Amino acid sequence: QVQLVESGGGLVQPGGSLRLSCTASGTVFRRYAMAWYRQGPVNQRDLVASIGTEGETYYADSVKGRFTISRDNAKSTMYLQMDSLQPEDTAVYYCNKNHWSQWDWGKGTLVSVSS
Repeated sequence: QVQLVESGGGLVQPGGSLRLSCTASGTVFRRYAMAWYRQGPVNQRDLVASIGTEGETYYADSVKGRFTISRDNAKSTMYLQMDSLQPEDTAVYYCNKNHWSQWDWGKGTLVSVSS
């Protein structure tokens, strides 16, 4: 059974930075395109950024130029570097496959952007 563990969230002021990590166990991580998702207080879970098996990336318009997704297959870990954070980035961030068929969701990591 695949287990996803997200970490790195916290409280940050507008304009600040955070680096999220997602570690996957129980699977051959390098075989899968992965993605970060986020869910705000009243929103559905939306795709934030994705990274393919060859490192190709995609970003939602709302985070383009501010967030950077990366992966380390040797560590079965994916990262999300978030810079120039804004209050509208406040959400619980989750990771999973970038695919219609996904693994069980982890607990996520809360990112709060507030002055």
